[in-house]
Amino acid sequence: MAVALWRESALLFSWQAVSLLCFQSLYLIDLVGALLTGHHAIGGTEYMFDPHLSIHVRLFGLFHVVIPPLLVWAIWRLGYDRRGWKLQTLTCWIVVSTNYFWRPEHDVNWARGLFFRQQHTVPGLMFLAAYLVAVPLVVYYPTHRALQWWAERMGIPILPKGD
Repeated sequence: MAVALWRESALLFSWQAVSLLCFQSLYLIDLVGALLTGHHAIGGTEYMFDPHLSIHVRLFGLFHVVIPPLLVWAIWRLGYDRRGWKLQTLTCWIVVSTNYFWRPEHDVNWARGLFFRQQHTVPGLMFLAAYLVAVPLVVYYPTHRALQWWAERMGIPILPKGD
């Protein structure tokens, strides 16, 4: 994100937006829901309420709240690059596969099971393959289409031109 800001790159922002808008928004919903009800409907924000963690660590976690508005603002200002979802899909394939094979105990990308729980229903590689197909089709591509629709309605440039 820092590089995208520095370079004012529609491609870098679009690349991140197709993934992070969904996941960071879910984080925000879980955080606000837990603040209001004391219950984590989705999960992933429990650490924000852990009194054993330093307040500095928990405050640092608030960067998740800034990401969705920053991405929307950047796309509004710089344009939407339709290549972003393909780059994010490639990034997912590389990062999640690497996470599966290297240091599986740090399953931050759910390469071995959803919600940080290793699944045992299907063989691990079958789960990984399904994940690598499902996330781009269920998250990245629909977000890409929504961003493209929004950009068209708002008169925001859609890049690259001529496609």
